[in-house]
Amino acid sequence: MDKQEAPKLERSLSLTHLILYGLGVTIGAGIYVLIGETTREAGIYAPTAFLISAFVMVFTASSFAEFSTRLPVSAGEAAYINAGFHSRFLSLLVGLGVASAGAVSAATISIGSVGYIREFVDLPEGLLITIIICAMGIIAIWGILESITLAALFTLVEIGGLLLVIGGGFLSDMTLIQKIPSVFPPLSDLAIWVGISSAGLLAFFAFIGFEDLVNIAEEAKNPKTNMPRAIFLTLGVSTLLYFFVVSISVLLVPLDILSVSKAPLSLVVEQTVGISPSVMTLIAIIATINGVIIQMIMASRVIYGLSKQKELPAFLSYVSPTTRTPLASTFLVVAVVLTMALLFPLGGLAKATSIMTLTVFALVNLALFKLKLSGEKPPEGTFVVWTWVPAVGFLISLAFVLLNIYTIVMKAT
Repeated sequence: MDKQEAPKLERSLSLTHLILYGLGVTIGAGIYVLIGETTREAGIYAPTAFLISAFVMVFTASSFAEFSTRLPVSAGEAAYINAGFHSRFLSLLVGLGVASAGAVSAATISIGSVGYIREFVDLPEGLLITIIICAMGIIAIWGILESITLAALFTLVEIGGLLLVIGGGFLSDMTLIQKIPSVFPPLSDLAIWVGISSAGLLAFFAFIGFEDLVNIAEEAKNPKTNMPRAIFLTLGVSTLLYFFVVSISVLLVPLDILSVSKAPLSLVVEQTVGISPSVMTLIAIIATINGVIIQMIMASRVIYGLSKQKELPAFLSYVSPTTRTPLASTFLVVAVVLTMALLFPLGGLAKATSIMTLTVFALVNLALFKLKLSGEKPPEGTFVVWTWVPAVGFLISLAFVLLNIYTIVMKAT
């Protein structure tokens, strides 16, 4: 009797699913808290900092777009590194780094969500963290289409919150569109551009997330067509939303108040639309819970992909024939996230994760650059970028790594 073929991941995600997944993981909770920080650095020119960060991100996004069509597999970054450097050890390190970054992010976001949830439910923090992570783990196991659909609905709520800010802003001040040009600084003022550059370093992290799309490429329909579209549409829509939300915030709320607010968007909505801040608090809860789901899905797919590539034990690539999801890797990720959220101080880990993500960006860009220089012809139908694009992406990513390390060292001294 023939050996029954092991269950595989199911290609069930449409372009719409991919875009909403990308927006969910990119928008996440970042924009809901970053406005105050960027305003402190750049003042009224904070929207420009977001535009610069988006432009910088285009080069790395282009490299990911090409690789996602060359190698549409789970644990994408690890596969890309192996293709460019022919090093299984480096591939494993990068894969584990990506999975670790996802797990730390999920743990951090789950803790952040508790602060919002306790505004409505007075339960111990540890209990709420456990409930959130276990519930999101069950959803991740339920099925990729089901979990991504739920995440997509949450993402629509997140986007709705940002549109509420934008719509409320324009309705509260009908001359606002005429004030938009004032968020662009004069080119000759060097001191202003120093502040904008510093704010851009913060704003950069509001765009991290599109790269997680490549780790569900194995479950995407028509990945060679849909993956590049999803990556660029995610970046484009995020940029538009961020620019208008930040512009409205700095133009309608006094900068000294906005820069110190712990819930800047709640403040903006309260002052422009006149509704209770609790509305934005509810949206923030959904945004953070969505971040937990998405990061756990991503991390579990990386672990699954590494196992499938024979970099990790084979049992971690087991796929349930019922749910068509990687059970063992998902259980492992849930356990790791819960442990970190309950036991470890995550401030230092979060900073290390940022540097880790940028290092992965640099290595992926360099891997594609090496692959192009080798003269290896890409498969038919591959999305292809110019050779200089990953070179620029590598230099920019490396510069951000060094800037982050410099910032950490300066604060420590």
